[in-house]
Amino acid sequence: MTVHFIGAGPGAADLITVRGRDLLATSPVCLYAGSIVSPEMLAWCPPDARLVDTAPLSLEDIVAECAAAHDQGLDVARLHSGDLSVWSAVAEQMRELEARGIPYSLTPGVPAFAAAAAALGRELTIPGEAQSLVLTRISGRASPMPAGETLAGFGATAATLAIHLAIHGLERVVAELTPLYGADCPVAIVYHASWPDEAIITGTLADIAERFAEAPVERTAIIFVGRGLGSADFRKSALYDAAYQRRFRGRA
Repeated sequence: MTVHFIGAGPGAADLITVRGRDLLATSPVCLYAGSIVSPEMLAWCPPDARLVDTAPLSLEDIVAECAAAHDQGLDVARLHSGDLSVWSAVAEQMRELEARGIPYSLTPGVPAFAAAAAALGRELTIPGEAQSLVLTRISGRASPMPAGETLAGFGATAATLAIHLAIHGLERVVAELTPLYGADCPVAIVYHASWPDEAIITGTLADIAERFAEAPVERTAIIFVGRGLGSADFRKSALYDAAYQRRFRGRA
């Protein structure tokens, strides 16, 4: 058997990968993050599958479910929101499975920041203006930030920031980044990207807190900060420039 860790994507059921959907369809056991995974995805599970909502479970409980399936020779679909590579708590689960000799696989998912950028209708890398994206967060009750990873440190690079798990600390974000980016720097908050109740709040570091107070959202929101979010009069990239020769164009 194998425990298949699957990135469910940002929310919309049809944004799961084909591989992830197929693994759901062939796994007799599905452990899913019920608080943040679309229940529509469970329709792809076999009709008689054991469905376990992991929202109320501890790490030990989750591993015990995997171990029980292992003893029975049953594949497990372990369904997480977003993509497995960031803030998924997959690493600690894999460590426990390795200690027990239980095999696993990883299937990536569409990350939340990508769905949020699509909701905004923005490319996050703009020629000559923004070529770096920093995915970060602020310290929270569940996990503090390492000493060297600070908003001020990342902000000093002037890169576009995609700040996760931080909507509760919006005023702190504004206070720390305004001296670095300027009060007129564009900001966008995207809540529940790709879900039916998706919401977008835009503004600048000067007024985003006020705009947010008028229509507050909770939890699963991403805060984007960066000059590239407002770019319109930017130069074209060389990628499709007729005068730019590259090997795929087959011209001398």
